[in-house]
Amino acid sequence: MSSILKRRTSIICTLICLVAFIFSFQQKKLVWGFYAHKQINRLAVFTLPPEMIGFYKKFIQEIKENAVNPDMRRYAVKGEAPRHYIDLDIYGDSALQVVPKYWKQAVEKYSEDTLQAYGIVPWHVNRMRYWLTDAFKKKDVDAILRLSSDLGHYIADAHVPLHTTENYNGQLTGQVGIHGFWESRLPELFAEEFDFFVGRAEYIDRPQLAIWKIVAESHMAVDSVLKFEKELSDSFPDSKKYGYEERGGSTVRVYSKDYSTEYFKMMDGMVERRMRSAILMVGNFWYTCWVDAGQPDLDALKDDYKEIHRQKMKEDRQKWIIRKFRTRSHESSL
Repeated sequence: MSSILKRRTSIICTLICLVAFIFSFQQKKLVWGFYAHKQINRLAVFTLPPEMIGFYKKFIQEIKENAVNPDMRRYAVKGEAPRHYIDLDIYGDSALQVVPKYWKQAVEKYSEDTLQAYGIVPWHVNRMRYWLTDAFKKKDVDAILRLSSDLGHYIADAHVPLHTTENYNGQLTGQVGIHGFWESRLPELFAEEFDFFVGRAEYIDRPQLAIWKIVAESHMAVDSVLKFEKELSDSFPDSKKYGYEERGGSTVRVYSKDYSTEYFKMMDGMVERRMRSAILMVGNFWYTCWVDAGQPDLDALKDDYKEIHRQKMKEDRQKWIIRKFRTRSHESSL
C-alpha cells in the first residue's frame, strides 16, 4: 500500500471515529436530557392560529431538534448558563415579593453581577421576546426559527421547580441526581400517558409578569419535589432504587422504573401539569411576538429558509460539544 493511500485511509478512519463519537454523544443526550424540551417545542406549534401554524409546521423538525441548543451551549458559550435558572432562595423567604420583576430595577437593587451569579431566566425570556418580535418585523426566517426554538427552551426551563432554587440538584439535602430524575427520567417514562391537548395560544398583555408567574408557581413546588423524593428514598432500598439501561452504546445507571413510578404517583400529576403549562406558554409567547410585530404574512416566508442555515447549525453543534467553560452541571448522572 502506498504512503499516500495509507494517509488517506488513516484520515478516513479518523473522520469515521469522530462522526461516531459525535453521534454517540448526541444520542445519549437526546435520550437522557432533552426529551421534554423537544416535545414542548413540537407540541407548542399546534397551539398556533391558522396564520402561523403553516409556517411553523413546515419547520417543526428544526424547531423540535433545536430546542436543545441552549443546553448544548451551556459549557461552550460564556454567559449562557445563568439564562436557564434563578436561585430565588438566595434572595430570602420573600424573594417573590422583593425581587424586582423588571431588569433595570433589579440591576439597580442587586447589581448585574449578582443577578448573573444566581440566574436570570425570567428576565432573559423577556429579552428574547423583544428579539423574536424584531425578527418577525424584519421577516428574517433564520432568526425567527432560531429564536423561537431558544425561547421555547428557556420558557420550559422556567417551568421546572429545581430551576428556581440553589439546591437545584439536591446537593444540599443528600439528593444528588434529583434534577435529571424529575426533569428527564419521569417524562421519558410517563409522557405517553399525558394529555397534551392544551388549547389555543393567546395574546399575553404583560409578558414579563406572565413569565414571573410561571417562575413563582415552579418555586412554590420546590418543597414538594424534594420532600417526597426524600421520603421515598428513606423507605426504598438502594438495590431497588437504581437500575441500568443501555443508552447510545453505553450502560448507564438510572432510577429504576419501580422507584420512578412511586415518585411519579407522589407528584400527583405535577410533571404533566408543568409540561402542559410550558407547551401553552411557549405558544402564547410566539403568538404575542408575532402580533406585536404587526402580524406579518408567514406563508410568504416559507421558501426563504436556505440550506446554508441548516449546515451552519450542524457546524455550531459540533463546536459546542467541545466544552470550554466550567459551570454548574445542568443534570448530574447517578
